Amino acid sequence: MNFHLNPIVKKDLQVTARSMRLSWGLFAYEAVLTLAFLGVMQIIQVEGNSVYNSSNIYSYLIYLFPVLAVSQVGIVALVAPIITASSISGEKERQTFDIMLTTCMSPFSIVLGKVTSAVLHILFYVAGSLPIMALSFVVGGMSWMNLFYFILAIILFATFSGSIGIFCSSVCRKSIASVLLSFVVYFMIYVLSFFPMLIRLMFGLNTGKEYAGESLLFLLFNPIIFFEEFFMQIMTGTSVFAEAGFSTKEVGALTYTLAHGKVWMFASAACILLLSVLFMLAAAWKVNPMHSSSGRRRTKKKVG
Repeated sequence: MNFHLNPIVKKDLQVTARSMRLSWGLFAYEAVLTLAFLGVMQIIQVEGNSVYNSSNIYSYLIYLFPVLAVSQVGIVALVAPIITASSISGEKERQTFDIMLTTCMSPFSIVLGKVTSAVLHILFYVAGSLPIMALSFVVGGMSWMNLFYFILAIILFATFSGSIGIFCSSVCRKSIASVLLSFVVYFMIYVLSFFPMLIRLMFGLNTGKEYAGESLLFLLFNPIIFFEEFFMQIMTGTSVFAEAGFSTKEVGALTYTLAHGKVWMFASAACILLLSVLFMLAAAWKVNPMHSSSGRRRTKKKVG
């Protein structure tokens, strides 16, 4: 059975493999993780010696995983939109955008290829960090399945970040503007998802009933809450919302149901994936020359 790789992915992988940017980027990635690793080891050594004897220091190595994992999530949040934010706008600046549209690929295939290339680029970095993270699994006593789940979470987050970058790249004509717009969209998603809950609580202050209701459901689209729930499930096996002790009077019935077990984590992953697909569809619609040509015809008619 022949496996047909997306031409965009194939071309980007070849260019990336021949460039020194990947090597220097991997070096910087490992340098940041090494600093985080040394800092955690220093804290573990101080805390272990002050509380227990030196033979129990190894039990603290389990905390290497959340620290290194959060460091990687922060790096991906910065790198992924930068990679994809210049994918379409960069083609426009190099004046190769029209040539790319003359291929047999559909606009969605072009967008999906760009996002997939960014995800694979991120996975190169994640694969390079596995030797450092393996210490928390070999010595710390964590399950190797947790590492597999973390890789899936990184793929999901890289897809989400890449979809935002590709959408902004399709809207803007300059790479710098698309990068700035990507972080603005980031900020809006992270902050605006808390607004319904804040408005609900403020309304409750006026009526004397401080209930969040179903406003917490908007947090399903927030990647920060998703990773907070993800690490809580891995480290303690409980949910963040279950630990908060919400009752059915304080939140809605649906939120109360999602807040137990791993339901919220999987529901949030589905919502983030849905949001990623919507961004990619919007980018494909913007890239489609039929839509842009129809818009030009309308403007010409109005001028005439």
